[in-house]
Amino acid sequence: MLVKTFGSAVYGVEAISITVEVNVNSQGRNYYIVGLPDNAVKESLQRVESAIKSIDAYMPRTKLVVNLAPADIKKSGSAFDLPIAMGTLAATEQLENPERLEKFVIMGELSLDGAIRPIKGALPIAIQARKEGFEGFIVPLANAREAGMVNNLKVYGVEHINDVIAFFKDENSLQPTVVNTRDEFAEAQSNFDVDFSEVKGQENIKRALEIAAAGGHNAILIGPPGAGKTMLAKRLPTILPPLTLLEALETTKIHSVAGKLPENATLVSKRPFRSPHHTISDVALVGGGGIPQPGEISLAHNGVLFLDELPEFKRTVLEVMRQPMEERKVTISRAKVALDFPASFMLIASMNPCPCGYFNHPERACTCGPGVVQKYLSRISGPLLDRIDLHVEVTPVAFSELSSIRNAEKSEQIRERVIRARDLQAERYKGVAGTYANAQMSSKMLKEICVISTAGANLLKVAMERLNLSARAYDRILKVSRTIADLAGSEDIKPEYLAEAIQYRSLDREGWGG
Repeated sequence: MLVKTFGSAVYGVEAISITVEVNVNSQGRNYYIVGLPDNAVKESLQRVESAIKSIDAYMPRTKLVVNLAPADIKKSGSAFDLPIAMGTLAATEQLENPERLEKFVIMGELSLDGAIRPIKGALPIAIQARKEGFEGFIVPLANAREAGMVNNLKVYGVEHINDVIAFFKDENSLQPTVVNTRDEFAEAQSNFDVDFSEVKGQENIKRALEIAAAGGHNAILIGPPGAGKTMLAKRLPTILPPLTLLEALETTKIHSVAGKLPENATLVSKRPFRSPHHTISDVALVGGGGIPQPGEISLAHNGVLFLDELPEFKRTVLEVMRQPMEERKVTISRAKVALDFPASFMLIASMNPCPCGYFNHPERACTCGPGVVQKYLSRISGPLLDRIDLHVEVTPVAFSELSSIRNAEKSEQIRERVIRARDLQAERYKGVAGTYANAQMSSKMLKEICVISTAGANLLKVAMERLNLSARAYDRILKVSRTIADLAGSEDIKPEYLAEAIQYRSLDREGWGG
C-alpha cells in the first residue's frame, strides 16, 4: 500500500515542502530510503522501527520503500523520523483516518521509545506550510510556540508518537497552540539585564556609542586592559531602536534554522549581540558547510557583532567580512545550490593599542619595542578599517569617578534620542531601497545630503592637513557629522558637529602608534 505524508526541508532561511512516500510491498524484503538522504535520514528507519515496536505496533517484514520527493534535493537531519513513521503505520493499515495525513505537515525526531525530540527550522517550515495551504503543522512540543507565531495555521505540539496516533483517531485529542505574538513581543522589548547607568564615567565613550547607534555606524574601541571596552559594547543593544515585527521575524528565522532558539521560544524580541572568540574559523563566521548553515554574521543580523581583541583574529577571517559588510548579505555557493543569508549588522570591535596594552596610557609606560606598535596595528587591514566609521580611544576610569554615587544617564533616555534620530533618517531615505541609516549612504547621496558650509569646509581642510588624516577619513567624517546633526535635530551640518566627528578618526592619523 502506498501512502503519502508531508514534511519539509530547510535551505538557507527558507523551507521547501517534501513529500514522504511510503510503500509497503508484500513481495521482497528489506527497507530502503531514497531521494538523496544523508546519513541521519538513512538511520531514521532504525529509530522508526524501535519507536513503532515500543507502542506495540508492528513493523512490516516485507519490502518497505521510502521516497523523499523531489528526489534531486539533498535531505538532511533527523526531523523526517515522524512523517516516515506515520506513513509506515498508515501503509500497514494501523492508523485510523489515514486520508487526513495529506492535510498536515508533520516533523519531529523520534527517540527509540517513541518520544519526540525538537527540530531546527520550525518557523520557516510553518511559514511554508501556511503558504501552501496545509490545514495544520504537527511539531515537537518544544517547537510549538515558535511555529505557533504563524497565523492561519493550526499548530499542534506533541511529545510522543502516541499523541499523533490519537490525534488522527480523534482530532479533539490535541489543542492548537495559540501565541499572542504582538503582546509578548512588546512586553519583552525593554527588559534588559544591563544598563548604561551602571557604567561609571566614560561619558565620551557613551557619546560615541550613542552616535554609532543613531547612524548605524561601525565602531572600534581602542584602550588598555580593564578600561571598560567590553562592558560598554555589551550595553550597546540597550540603546538601539526596538526591533520591528518584520525585523524580529527575519532574525527569528535565522536563529531557528541554526537551532539557536531556546525551548518554547517565540519571536526574538531584542537585537542580537554576538561575540565570537578570536579563534573562530572563516566558515563559522560567515556561514557554510556541506549543508550551508548561517554563521555569526547572520546570527547578528539586525543586531551587533562584537569582535573583542580584533588584532588576534586571523587575517583571513577578518577579510571575509568585507563584502558582507558592504552588501549586508552573504552568499554561500555550492556546486548545486547558492544560498543567501542576511547579514545586516553593526560591527563593534575592541583592541589594545599595542601587545602590552599600555601605549598612550596616562600613567603606565609602554614596554613595546620600536615599530612593535605599528606592526600590531597593521594586523588590521586598511580596507577593513575603511568600513569602520568611529575610532574611539578609551582611557582608564579615575578612582573619583568609580567611587562616585552620582546617577548616570539610563539607557532608556539615550535610546529615546537614538530613536528620534533614526526616525529622521527613515524619512530621509524612505524612497531608497536598502538604505535606512546614515552609515549606508552612497557617495552620490553623500554629496546631496552632507552639504557643509564654507566654515565647515575650511575646518575639515585644516584638520586633515594638521592631523595628517588619510583620504578615506573624509567620507566617514561627513557621515558621522550628519548623524551628530540628526541627534541635535539640526538640518544643517554645523562646524561643531564636524569637529566632533574629526575626533573619531584616531587610526587614520599618519604615524599613529609609532
